[in-house]
Amino acid sequence: MGKRRTVKLASSILISAILLSGCGLFKKEQAIKEVDPPQDVSYLKEGQQVTNATAGKEEKATETVKRELYFIDKNGFVVPQTLELPKTDAVAKQALEYLVQGGPVTDMLPNGFRAVLPVDTRVLGVKIEQDGTIIADFSPEFAKYKPEDERKILEAITWTLTQFDNVKKVKIRINGHDQSVMPVNGTPIQDGVSREDGINIDTSGVVDITNTHPVVVYFVAQQGEQTYYVPVTRRIPNKEKDDITAAVNELVKGPTYGSGLVSDFQPDVQLVAKPSYENGKVTLNFNDAIYGSNKKHVISNHVLNALVLSLTEQKGVESVAITVNGKADLVREDGKALSAPVTRPENVNTGSF
Repeated sequence: MGKRRTVKLASSILISAILLSGCGLFKKEQAIKEVDPPQDVSYLKEGQQVTNATAGKEEKATETVKRELYFIDKNGFVVPQTLELPKTDAVAKQALEYLVQGGPVTDMLPNGFRAVLPVDTRVLGVKIEQDGTIIADFSPEFAKYKPEDERKILEAITWTLTQFDNVKKVKIRINGHDQSVMPVNGTPIQDGVSREDGINIDTSGVVDITNTHPVVVYFVAQQGEQTYYVPVTRRIPNKEKDDITAAVNELVKGPTYGSGLVSDFQPDVQLVAKPSYENGKVTLNFNDAIYGSNKKHVISNHVLNALVLSLTEQKGVESVAITVNGKADLVREDGKALSAPVTRPENVNTGSF
């Protein structure tokens, strides 16, 4: 489950950038295949200090690249934010360093968001294995978090690192020692955590979780004038075999009351036909209620974005086409015709929807 940016971690070479094309929700960025070079890792005892031989030498960053990093918002949700980071070969290590409270991300965080890793946590190294497992090694300060933040920290690390195309799951080390569980509350890690394990898990109304499977949908949140999208994992009964329809139904159902999330979907929105799938494209056929309170033929940006973000989380789904009663004559809020399938944006929550 889950679509990641097409940035690959490799062990020896830097592959040139390639351009992505397609009709997306937002402006597409270059997809860059990059390298995390081998890390020289020194393990320190508790309280031991690290000496930086190059202290005082600063290099001015001349190039930046967009990275999708996961932080905690005011409602306690783990949320992606796209930030411009200095270009580096050590992309995975850098991404983790920008998750540290009081670290280089401090002045870049949007209002209402906080970094997830404890203050003074150091990233001692990262290692990518042949099976797509990435091992993130942290200093002992990593374990100095509140118990209620444990699951959120694990989700933020996992979803940040799995944005890279060849990273499938994440393992944790502390000062070189493998962790089978998280250090404070014992959340299982075992042989690795993946996007299949969910994010912002909502089990409200679920009686028997063992007979369910996850579906990720996106709802809307707001901080001041900033609107952003929050991924939520819902549990769907195993008897439901059509995850596309299930995701649409969860979007129509809307967020849990009191969660701080909202939805533009009207409660009477329905699919009038089974979704069709061909060559990565899903076609949805709705009733008139998909227009909501807008003028006829105009679809809300938030409805469109939520559909595309949610459905492209599913394996094999690359784009979404929308019709109403079989007709493809919808118009976006900006007046432009919705004449082509919509692909997932290269970056989520850029602050410029």
